[in-house]
Parts: sequence; C-alpha cells; structure tokens
Amino acid sequence: MGGAQSVEARGQRMIRLVAMDVDGTLTDGGIYMDGEGREMKRFDVKDGTGIVLLKRASIETAFISGRFSKPTGQRAKDLGVSIVVNGTADKLADLKAMAGHRGLDASEIAFIGDDIQDISCMKWAGLGIAVADASPEALAAADWVSPRPGGHGALRDAALHIIALNESGN
Repeated sequence: MGGAQSVEARGQRMIRLVAMDVDGTLTDGGIYMDGEGREMKRFDVKDGTGIVLLKRASIETAFISGRFSKPTGQRAKDLGVSIVVNGTADKLADLKAMAGHRGLDASEIAFIGDDIQDISCMKWAGLGIAVADASPEALAAADWVSPRPGGHGALRDAALHIIALNESGN
C-alpha cells in the first residue's frame, strides 16, 4: 500500500472521474435471492452521500460491475450516477473507454474495488483504492485503503479522501 506519496510519484492530477466496483465495494458482497429470480442488495446510505459529495465537487462517477444486476442499475439511477457498466467481462477495457470518451488521462481517474478482478483497474488508474475488507491482493495493489469495509461507508471515506486530495492540489 503506497499511500499519498506513491500517488504523487505516479503523477496524479485532479481526479475528475471516480469509477467503482459494486459487489463487495458498494455492498457487503451479499446477494439476497428469493428463489423466484428476484434479487436484492443492501446499499449503505453513507456511500450514497459519498457519491453526492463527489458530484458536488464536480467529479463524475461510474459503476463498473462484472455481474449484471437490476438493483445496481436502480441504485445508479437513484443517485444520478452518470455511467453504468452493469455486467462486463473486461472492466479495464470499459474503464479505458470511459477515459477516452471523456478525454481523461489515467491520472485523472480513481478506481475503487475489493477483489482480484478489480486490480488491473486499480493499477491503471491514477489512484487505486481498496475497501478495508478487500482481498489481500487488492489491498496490496491499492494506493489508499478505506478504514471501513465494503457496503459500510467505504465509498464515503474514499470520496472525502479524493476531495481532500483535489483541494490540496496533490
């Protein structure tokens, strides 16, 4: 884990896009299924506040989920998340495409994740963030780790960290 010093060494500019995994990052990783094909997920209101704070700071947000889920789309819509990739086999390709469409450099992007499928995005982005209960591999790849676990305010912590970095000019 490199902390803010490694972020500076990687040449971070202002973060303009925060992309995040969903299952295990915005949720605690649990998926509730009723046996009839319906699913429910638990999202933390504190993380919703984090997304609102990012938007107020003029930072765009994106969900990139490897697993399609109707609740993911609903949560994105409720929070006004501008970009949603809901079910993808290649998160990094999708993240790079987002950057290209917006004219952003990797250094202007933060990615928040929790497991091995998120590591390539965490390493490519200018700021890689892991939730506290991420896999050991994701924790090792992160520049910064939230003190809270996924689905329990970790995104809010990350939002405050990113906003503070932007305000400090690091």
